[in-house]
Amino acid sequence: MKNFLEKKYVQIGVTAFCVIAASLLFYFGIFHTASITKGLKAIYNILTPIVYAAAISYVLWPLIRFMEKSIIYRICEKKNWKPSEKVRHGIRMICVIVTLLLFFFGIYGLLSMLIPELINSITNIIDNLPRYINNIEKWLTNLLKNYPELEENSSMIFSTVTARAETWLTNDLLPKINLLVASFSTGFMGALVFLKNFLIGAMISIYLLYGKESYVAQGKRLLYCLFSAQTTNNIIRDLQYVDKTFGGFIIGKVLDSLIIGILCYIGTTILNLPYALLVSVIVGVTNVIPFFGPYIGAVPSAVLILLVNPIQCIYFVIFILLLQQFDGNFLGPKILGGSTGLSSFMVIVAILVGGGLFGIFGMFVGVPACAIICTVIRNGIQSRLEKKKMPIDLESYRDIDHLDAKTLQPIAPSAQKPGSDSAFKSYRKIRSKASLMSREKRKMNGEVEEVSEEQKKEENK
Repeated sequence: MKNFLEKKYVQIGVTAFCVIAASLLFYFGIFHTASITKGLKAIYNILTPIVYAAAISYVLWPLIRFMEKSIIYRICEKKNWKPSEKVRHGIRMICVIVTLLLFFFGIYGLLSMLIPELINSITNIIDNLPRYINNIEKWLTNLLKNYPELEENSSMIFSTVTARAETWLTNDLLPKINLLVASFSTGFMGALVFLKNFLIGAMISIYLLYGKESYVAQGKRLLYCLFSAQTTNNIIRDLQYVDKTFGGFIIGKVLDSLIIGILCYIGTTILNLPYALLVSVIVGVTNVIPFFGPYIGAVPSAVLILLVNPIQCIYFVIFILLLQQFDGNFLGPKILGGSTGLSSFMVIVAILVGGGLFGIFGMFVGVPACAIICTVIRNGIQSRLEKKKMPIDLESYRDIDHLDAKTLQPIAPSAQKPGSDSAFKSYRKIRSKASLMSREKRKMNGEVEEVSEEQKKEENK
């Protein structure tokens, strides 16, 4: 009894402490929002290299695992040689170094190929912009020469747009060159900070990749120390699902976008379209964003080609539509499979919410994050239904009126009209029975209650 009381008082004390601490934190959070935000930013700046290291490790781990299991260890099996623990560590370090070198050489090769071409394309667009505008004006004139009224209206609209563009360049853009230079300087410094954090993160990722199994084992040991075995098993299962969903979606989407970018470059080159490389980069990068990505990339690309040749712009639009149909119906499903399991509506919601909260990165990550949240909710619902011994599958709840209170089996909708007496017969019986029991209870307690004639008729029914 004494131990019970002591345990009870300890629980009360801990509960009171938690309530007071939560109240203080809530008060501090409301009236010191700026300080909290500043502190979180400072912590994020300190941990940024570690975040980059974790991201690099997460992306490169499948390649390291492929090199170890599918190449090196398979060769060892064919040679009937089982490497020792020390040799395994050496193999792991070699695979990590080789993978990082391939990663950096790939980035360097891609940038060295793309950046000069992109700079030339952008410079060419700026230099030839007046000529492009004249080409569009001439094309519109020739197209509408048989329709004088439309030609006059289009010429007026085009002249107005051109004049406003020139006014904006002269009066708004040029006076703000200093601000643009300052913004460029800030962006340049930001790029240097990013490069520094990225290089430090790459160095840290060596240690993460080398000792991955050890870190995972330490994490599991900590979970089993803090929680029960069943709870920890559920946590590990959920984390494995998160890893599978994120890894499968992100790696698959990047690979899909890379293939689409290459196919776009091949197609635009064959069609002899202008700015083939620039357009292909735009289409490939924006294709990473689910659902809206192809359209986001196709619009500015079409505008660029329209400035040079309107007819070629039509060819490009047709080609992009065919390419996206190929990606959406064949390539994407083959690479991604059913990695998310989300409906089209939920995909759109995830993209809009993620983009609204975190920008482009949120649009990319929003889909797998939404898939994980929906899965957690779905598992929670199924677990609750299992405890209540109710049907789990969704089909059991289609086209039903309700579940039977005793058997918990689906009941089909009644054919009676909602306003008929038979539709509410059972409801009236339950209500009358409850009213009668309530009056009997009050009579036993010495209370007197007048019963109206309507109530008596209702009970007799």
